[in-house]
Amino acid sequence: MKAQKENLYRHVDFLTKIQPWRNYRNLESLKKVCDYLRAEFSSYGYITEDQKWITETREYTNVIASYNSHKTNRLIVGAHYDVCGNQPGADDNASAVAGLLETARLIALYKPEIDYRIDFVAYCLEEPPFFGGKEMGSYVHAKSLHDSGVDVIGMICYEMIGYFSDKPNSQRFPLPEMALIYPHTANFIMVVGVQEYHAFNQKVHQLMQRDSKIDVQVISFPDAEGLASLSDQRNYWKFGWPALMINDTSFVRNANYHELTDTIDTLDFDKMTEVVNSTYRAVIGL
Repeated sequence: MKAQKENLYRHVDFLTKIQPWRNYRNLESLKKVCDYLRAEFSSYGYITEDQKWITETREYTNVIASYNSHKTNRLIVGAHYDVCGNQPGADDNASAVAGLLETARLIALYKPEIDYRIDFVAYCLEEPPFFGGKEMGSYVHAKSLHDSGVDVIGMICYEMIGYFSDKPNSQRFPLPEMALIYPHTANFIMVVGVQEYHAFNQKVHQLMQRDSKIDVQVISFPDAEGLASLSDQRNYWKFGWPALMINDTSFVRNANYHELTDTIDTLDFDKMTEVVNSTYRAVIGL
């Protein structure tokens, strides 16, 4: 089972070339993303579903594709496709959408025998000004599952998986104690969760790490605040479900975060490919 670097590049290339930028104001650009997502999922053999809601008189969409749809227990694998303001958003978050699509393709191709359903969800409205509120696409999705009584075994959030460096001391740290634990070269991927769901975090980490060609690190923060909560996994915690994000440490590492310089040429697609390969093992191993 091997992810294809060319597919990841193609997805990021498409997303970062959309004009105007794919932020919450530009509905036609967001529609182009949704059309692309539906076409890709359909080409893998999935039937897609749109989840729509209204915020500030505008309609937004989550695009969902499901594997093993007859199963009761459900794993969510998600990534947001909107950007913050006017910027291309290659790492944040085209890289993650590419990872989501390639994971879905691998699942459809290899048809793993697993005893749970997987929902691949592409979210809108992760970014400001809606971040942290009930307008977030991931909150809309998580609440819909809760209201329907769905048995969610966990959620894996792809969030910024494309920026790496092999230069010594290229990894920065938000807390000095972290510098005592984690590598100082920014060529690893991080499993980020909270202590309440430590067992889930560890299991995903172990599955990703097994035979991985990229260094996989893990951190469980004490609570669901601050650095732990900076993406869509936060909304699944609110309903009592294990959730985590797969992340390259975001702005702690990548100075292009939320800037015009977050472009495709700054990404490392070889390492991105290994992130997807590693995450695939976790997705089918739970």
